[in-house]
Amino acid sequence: MRVSVLGLGYVGCVSAACLASLGHEVIGVDVNQAKVDLVNDGKAPVVEERIGELIAEVVRSGALRATADVREAVTASEVSLVCVGTPSEPNGSLCTTYLERVTEQIGAALADRGGSSGRHTVVFRSTMLPGTCLNLLVPILEKYVGGTAGVDFGVAVNPEFLREGTSVRDFFDPPKTVIGEFDPASGEVVAALYGGLPGEVFRVPVPTAEAIKYADNAFHGLKIGFANELGAVCQALGVDSHQVMDVFLADRKLNISPAYLRPGFAFGGSCLPKDLRSLVHAAQRADVSVPILAHVLPSNSDHLQRAVELVERTGKRRAGLFGLSFKPGTDDLRESPLVELAERLFGKGYDLRIYDANVSLSRLLGANREYIETRLPHLAQLLADSVGEVLEHAEVCLVGTRDPAVLAALPHGEGPVIVDLVRLPDAEARRAEKGYMGLAW
Repeated sequence: MRVSVLGLGYVGCVSAACLASLGHEVIGVDVNQAKVDLVNDGKAPVVEERIGELIAEVVRSGALRATADVREAVTASEVSLVCVGTPSEPNGSLCTTYLERVTEQIGAALADRGGSSGRHTVVFRSTMLPGTCLNLLVPILEKYVGGTAGVDFGVAVNPEFLREGTSVRDFFDPPKTVIGEFDPASGEVVAALYGGLPGEVFRVPVPTAEAIKYADNAFHGLKIGFANELGAVCQALGVDSHQVMDVFLADRKLNISPAYLRPGFAFGGSCLPKDLRSLVHAAQRADVSVPILAHVLPSNSDHLQRAVELVERTGKRRAGLFGLSFKPGTDDLRESPLVELAERLFGKGYDLRIYDANVSLSRLLGANREYIETRLPHLAQLLADSVGEVLEHAEVCLVGTRDPAVLAALPHGEGPVIVDLVRLPDAEARRAEKGYMGLAW
């Protein structure tokens, strides 16, 4: 394919050289003439493992050249990869100035080119927040081209997962390839660009592709911060943090796994809250700052509050709650977020009914009973005997369990407003219904 790569920084330079080595005919574009001259001389404008010899090879073969002229590059290509920078503004917001400018230039070039050379596909590889492509860049393209995205030209988002220092290796052995396709034909073009490379290919809606890059980078930052904070606490307590982490990393069932990484409701139970509190307290006593660990419980509380706010938004006063224990299949109420949710709703004056098949006040013993008598002493008058009793009472119903009996009884359309705390199995279909609100979206 004939490809133009706009922006010859780390991402653009590596993408251009690697695509050329895959057999594509590539034109690199940059406003910096020095970068353009370096590439045309067979030299890399960035310092990166393997990039120097790769650029020398593909320039010598004629597969890669560079120019400062956007119009020339776009006119001579079928696909344009946008790899310009998206730095932070002083207030932390995303700077889209360079994206907007190059999109205008691409649109103008496509307008001059006309449709005689076939449909051109514009692929945004720059990191940008969800909504940037559809709400900002597509309208710019349509304005300048004088056509319709998905009809007169293709649009896709293709985030990169290249680490500086190993980016060439990462290009040829990617952890995944993500294609946010405006339309299937645009997705096909991007998939063809990387044909033959290993790794799973995900073809998703454009905003999903934009968000995935942020999910990755936020989690990478969180992991590093977590490891460093834990290391500091361990050091203060006289523990070998690397030995701790070696054992931690060996657990592939819970720790390094998909476990606990599904958006849903707040956590609770007899372990996580108390152990986080103890660890943070130990750090504070040792004068070790642990802002990530110290904010896990406040973050959890804020997420619980979002459920309360969803109920408040309905304007209804008669509420039902399905689920009370902190985990399905148990009667353990200790620090259950659903107990906390019930307490907040009851405290705000909601007329509340609760059903949990595993919770019976007469069966609660020991720490469980003591906890519920302290936190929710009115539980006896709130507990319902059946799913139907709650549905008959409630104008708004919070679903905090996937109990089959509850799922089978939940009405569609008519009946109480459903506030989904667990992402119900039929959530996708319910999302289109008027009386459905999801916390786990």
